[in-house]
Amino acid sequence: MADVYFANLRARGPHESKAAKIRRLFDAAGFDRVVRSGDLTAVKAHVGERGCDTYVNPVFVRQVVERVKGQGAHPFITDTATLYAGSRADAVRHTVTAIEHGFAYAVVGAPVIVADGLTGGYWEEVAVEGKHFGRVRIAGGIRTAGSMIVLSHVKAHDTAGFGGAIKNLAMGCAPPSGKAEQHAGRPYMEVERCGGCGKCTLVCPQAAMTLEDGRAAINPEHCVGCGDCMRACPSGAIEFDWTTEIRPFLERLCEYALGAVREKPGRVGYVNFLLNITPDCDCVPWSDAPIVPDIGILASTDPVAIDRASFDLVNSEQGFSRTHLAGNFAPGEDKFKGVWDYTDGEYQIAYAAEIGLGETDYRLIEV
Repeated sequence: MADVYFANLRARGPHESKAAKIRRLFDAAGFDRVVRSGDLTAVKAHVGERGCDTYVNPVFVRQVVERVKGQGAHPFITDTATLYAGSRADAVRHTVTAIEHGFAYAVVGAPVIVADGLTGGYWEEVAVEGKHFGRVRIAGGIRTAGSMIVLSHVKAHDTAGFGGAIKNLAMGCAPPSGKAEQHAGRPYMEVERCGGCGKCTLVCPQAAMTLEDGRAAINPEHCVGCGDCMRACPSGAIEFDWTTEIRPFLERLCEYALGAVREKPGRVGYVNFLLNITPDCDCVPWSDAPIVPDIGILASTDPVAIDRASFDLVNSEQGFSRTHLAGNFAPGEDKFKGVWDYTDGEYQIAYAAEIGLGETDYRLIEV
């Protein structure tokens, strides 16, 4: 059984601020044994796509950075290039977006270093023994780091179902080519629904979408399965076959997460922020209303246990109306399926445990 440490959000004095609680969580979870003197320590964060504002607060990130420095290590804030076109598709734009969102050295106390190089080409293979992969592609800067602290904004996700530490490891530590390997599935067209607006052709990062005779068409040789076209389509004409695609996608995601930490046994810590629990990933250029109240902050050295605890805590809440949550409002009901009914966050966590990424049984300890 894994220990997961929890800090609630009540505060009646300076020693109860969220910043103070993050420092206490770092200590309680034993991250002093994760980070060693002299380490180049990756602080894996998501700085948010331009337009998003619910990523982990840089002031909170600073608390982790200072604790890492206190161990005599050298922290850097890191992430990888996106598969889709956007404000983080290469290291230059990614760094600019990070600074615009408050991840400047003066705020976080550490440099931002994009881990897969200028255009996503800096990666190394790591061996795994999975159902889908024998080797996975992990960003070189993350693989080379001596230790890592993974900071995850917990939220829903339109394909993963649930976004926490596992998803942050899998997608966030992979270069674009590794993200493409994880997606792998391909959308299909419901041609009769297509209005010929062309919005899908504008957002496709691989130019796989074209208009032919006033209707959209998908070139399967170019498509990487990122789903940008589906999200942009106003008429719902582009779909995935979720009955067959979801579980294989989640398995590939978990196998990539395993590859991200395979060579760092005992050298990775996780902090999950159950704040601003939105229906979408921070990769979208907006932030919708939260689906449940803010809950607190968790820390653990087990990515599966911390995600299981996060999943349970979110589902224990009463869901908000007038949000993207369409069902499962009652405490105990699956809020993530209430947002995206075809997804399966439970399976993501179960498969991660099955392949040895961590444990689903946890002990919640309040600090």
